[in-house]
Amino acid sequence: MRDPTPAVIEATPSAVGSLRAAQYVRMSTDHQKYSTANQEEVIAAYALSRNMTIMRTYADEGLSGLGIGWRDGLKALIADVETGRCDFSCILVYDVSRWGRFQDVDESAYYEFICKRAGITVHYCADEFENDGSLPSVIIKNVKRVAAADFSRQLSKKVFLGQSRMTRMGFWRGGLAAFGLRRQLITEAGEVRMQLEYGQHKYLQTDRVALVHGPEREIETVRRIFHSLVFGGRYFGEIATELNAEQIRTTRGERWSGFTVAKILSNETYTGSLIYNRSSSKLKQRRIENPREMWIRRDEAFPPVISPELFAKAQEVMRERRRRRTDQEAIDRLAALGREKGRLTTAIIDAANDMLSAESYRHRFGSLAAAYELAGYQPEPRYRHAETRARYRALLSQIAEEAGARINGLGGQAVVNPESSLICIGQGCRVSLNAARAVSNGGGRIRWQISASSNAETDLTLIARLDAFNENVVAYYLLPTPALLQSALSPVRLSNKVLRQACRFEGLDEFCRLCVGLGGVS
Repeated sequence: MRDPTPAVIEATPSAVGSLRAAQYVRMSTDHQKYSTANQEEVIAAYALSRNMTIMRTYADEGLSGLGIGWRDGLKALIADVETGRCDFSCILVYDVSRWGRFQDVDESAYYEFICKRAGITVHYCADEFENDGSLPSVIIKNVKRVAAADFSRQLSKKVFLGQSRMTRMGFWRGGLAAFGLRRQLITEAGEVRMQLEYGQHKYLQTDRVALVHGPEREIETVRRIFHSLVFGGRYFGEIATELNAEQIRTTRGERWSGFTVAKILSNETYTGSLIYNRSSSKLKQRRIENPREMWIRRDEAFPPVISPELFAKAQEVMRERRRRRTDQEAIDRLAALGREKGRLTTAIIDAANDMLSAESYRHRFGSLAAAYELAGYQPEPRYRHAETRARYRALLSQIAEEAGARINGLGGQAVVNPESSLICIGQGCRVSLNAARAVSNGGGRIRWQISASSNAETDLTLIARLDAFNENVVAYYLLPTPALLQSALSPVRLSNKVLRQACRFEGLDEFCRLCVGLGGVS
């Protein structure tokens, strides 16, 4: 994974002009010609020819231009313009498509209007028109906005057709293979190159990936799960308990739960069929479930692990169990389980016998919290999301105030906003606080996760890692906020590559001394 660059950086101009400018660069994965280096080269030549000095760079790397929600560079630019914090009078962009491929072209115009209203002009350096407000420029600019939006629509269609074609040909489209299956790399000539292990990816675009059977022990485990449900009458939790008792682990080496057993039983891939377009979320829109007639499928793509008949029987068993339990019976069983265990969690529900799964409760009653309320169960404070969030906010606010006091006490300069857990150091370097919380998977294994906020508009993030009980801070991690937000995982695990490259502090004093030592560099 590419290491992201900060969303906002100071620029060091090679030549000083009379007009102060900022540049905005964005690179997604649609074409190499749009690398930020290429954009900056064209923008620099444009600035030199117009006697401009580039004072600041706003960057979004590896991000689509379909919206603004995940583009911290553009959000920071608009925020600086609206609040009057900018030290420039114009904004330089490579072309209209780098500003955005918004599907509603009025949105693209809206963000440019915000800049214009603040007296800041936007220049499209590689486009052949002058953005001077004249009728020809307005027409050309809107045509380019429509073309930019249409490019994404056409690309989405091409990707869909390509993925559909790969499925019909019997090739795996991407992602991890299910338990018991492995990915096999096939050359363009149809020869087997190698078997891909967990975490490995193909490196040639022309290669294809096919699914094959994994270790025999895993194949037998999959068949055992289906037979236990269909012929043994076992429930998800019972099956998981038996597998864990025999020290059988999932592909990732984790213990089984009712949820992971249910995923196996619902996966039609084990019949040797590849299915695509069950659901869709095109152009960053809300995901929808598609009707069966829209599915793209290839049967007999590889030797089946189980027969289609056995899979159909398993689906019928699960449907019948859900059907024969009324809402009231489901709630009564949930209430009884809560009284028996003393508390309720997703792991407890999925491990229980003769119960709907936690996901079924969410689907049937709207949310797990709604089902809890109907069952008369009041979660303990540490299981109440609102109270938990409030507790973490209070902790981070306390850390921010303590850090600000220590920095000022050491001779530095820090201003703290305790409500947002934000520390402003020196001449404007903004540091937000976040917590790495311990999360249990219900099987005794604990991971640390960070819920990265897509609304964060800071330069750096200081992460407080909590202990296994989420009570005390055991270490701190400092990293650029865009690196956290652009991480591939959400929520982010502490084992993520981005977190491993962060600066680690054993205590808050080390961070505070670093802030003072930097002299408040923004």
